[in-house]
Amino acid sequence: MAGLPQALFLRDTSPPIMDLQLQDQELLDDLVAANRILAEHGVIDAYGHVSIRHPENPKRFFLARAIAPETVERADILEYDLDGNAVDARGRDSVTERFIHSEVYRSRPDVMSVVHNHSPSVIPFSVTGVQMRALFHMAAFIGDGLPNFEIRKVKKGSDLLVRDAKLGVALAKTLGKKPAALMRGHGSVVTGENLPRAVGRSIYLEASARMQMQALLLSNEITYLDAAEVKASAPVQDYKRAWPLWRAKALNR
Repeated sequence: MAGLPQALFLRDTSPPIMDLQLQDQELLDDLVAANRILAEHGVIDAYGHVSIRHPENPKRFFLARAIAPETVERADILEYDLDGNAVDARGRDSVTERFIHSEVYRSRPDVMSVVHNHSPSVIPFSVTGVQMRALFHMAAFIGDGLPNFEIRKVKKGSDLLVRDAKLGVALAKTLGKKPAALMRGHGSVVTGENLPRAVGRSIYLEASARMQMQALLLSNEITYLDAAEVKASAPVQDYKRAWPLWRAKALNR
């Protein structure tokens, strides 16, 4: 992180979250790494966020305070309930769009991690009506398309941010059972049955969007993955080879 202003690295020295077992404190390191990994891959910049559900209490989740993701450390992580309330904020500012996470967790018991990003190659698909489709095996989860959240249907004249539970509920409804949803003019929300899968999907969603735009420049006749190929790819898209590499590099910076 060389070259960034020194002021960004003034640390909050609050103690770690102590209701986790000592061995589970590693989970917080995973979340620190996830923030840095997504920033490194250009999926998020100073904004965007990633969370993980509490391993012992499914009605709680962990999310970093309102801080640039690349600078997140363990002491920056807060615990939240499913109403988006910080359990013990100790004066730290919460992310405005924490309701994305709380309402997705409320509606999807299978989801263990949520990423909200402003992935630049994905946004054009959210505003053009061109459907993202799976053309790349590492992002086969896209399948035959992803839903697109139109915030105007819920609140007109907004700044496009999911600032409250009502908007979070609407977004979660649009997401449905899909692994990800676009957010018109804003970005996307990506889910995973674990943290590595949510992070990996976010990285490869951006890559797939970029590849699809490149393919469309060459031809309208694109060979997309078919339903059988999508189904066959699902069990192996766990990013288990990539995650340890990404994590080690992120935590060594």
